[in-house]
Amino acid sequence: MRVTSLIEIIGSDFYTGVPDSQLKALCNYLMSQYGIDPKHHIIAANEGNCTALAAGYHLATGKIPVVYMQNSGEGNIINPVASLMNDKVYAIPCVFIIGWRGEPGVHDEPQHIYQGEVTLKLLEDMDIAYFVISKETTEDELAAKMEEFKQILAIGKQVAFVVRKGTLEFDGKVKYENDNSMTREEIIKHIVEHTGNDPIVSTTGKASRELFEIREARSEGHERDFLTVGSMGHASSIALGIALQKQDKKIWIIDGDGAALMHMGAMAVIGANAPNNIVHIVINNSAHETVGGMPTVAGKIDIVAIAKGCGYTYAVSVDNFESLDMELETAKIRNELSLIEVKCSIGARENLGRPTTTAIENKLNFINFIK
Repeated sequence: MRVTSLIEIIGSDFYTGVPDSQLKALCNYLMSQYGIDPKHHIIAANEGNCTALAAGYHLATGKIPVVYMQNSGEGNIINPVASLMNDKVYAIPCVFIIGWRGEPGVHDEPQHIYQGEVTLKLLEDMDIAYFVISKETTEDELAAKMEEFKQILAIGKQVAFVVRKGTLEFDGKVKYENDNSMTREEIIKHIVEHTGNDPIVSTTGKASRELFEIREARSEGHERDFLTVGSMGHASSIALGIALQKQDKKIWIIDGDGAALMHMGAMAVIGANAPNNIVHIVINNSAHETVGGMPTVAGKIDIVAIAKGCGYTYAVSVDNFESLDMELETAKIRNELSLIEVKCSIGARENLGRPTTTAIENKLNFINFIK
């Protein structure tokens, strides 16, 4: 189905969301049509943030907003949907567009399997009427369902279109790039060179995939690395939980800007606890690059100042390998909570693979390693 048909049938002029590879056609259309425009399109930090933005839009205009997201974000919307938007509270209507990762019967990565199984049930539990869109769905069927949905929206409830893999199409081209020169994979190679035998907790997405392949290329095992394959935004909190219990070990975090933004409150908790054995590396390409390259707001904020404000003893930003190597070398021996922001380009190898070990194997090997 052409994404423009979906847009026309829904009939909203305000979209906010967190990008998803399954909704890449929608994301690219919105970026080509609006870019980032406070009147029409906002990419938010997390899905709860989107939902609250949508509520504000409705309060200001009386019109129906649209929130787009991957189904992994359903957990983030439960609170604002149940305690703010619900018709027993403020009765705020909203249309959700949800990419269905891990759909039963469709091969996907392990972090999506259970989420895919409960996607529709969670919508039912939140009293959100839904309609599943597939390649076979016609525009007439979609339009008829939207007419039904309008009656539901009119009484202050929410509805959802759940989008199956490969459903939406957009012929336009959108190029995502920045002025940074260092690639993420090369940055991670430099990190591995300096961390030695220290444990690493890496964020979800391509960063963990690249870390896995770097270990393979070096003929090293994977027991040092905890790959946060799902749970976007929580790698730093996982690392904090480890660091507080293993104070004799230096714990390194490989984070991304989108992940750091998604649950930025974690930095405040890390700073307040001030573990002197954490090095928090935020690889910042100002993009949701793993799911297509759509922008984050990380290019417009000062991550170093935020870290210092949260209580990190040392924080610095680098944009070249010479400075990166120097900071990694000194972080290795520094006995203070540290953050290194690394400015990064957008892009990855076309042939980038995925971990060949299971999540359970990763967990058990990591537990045995840090004993």
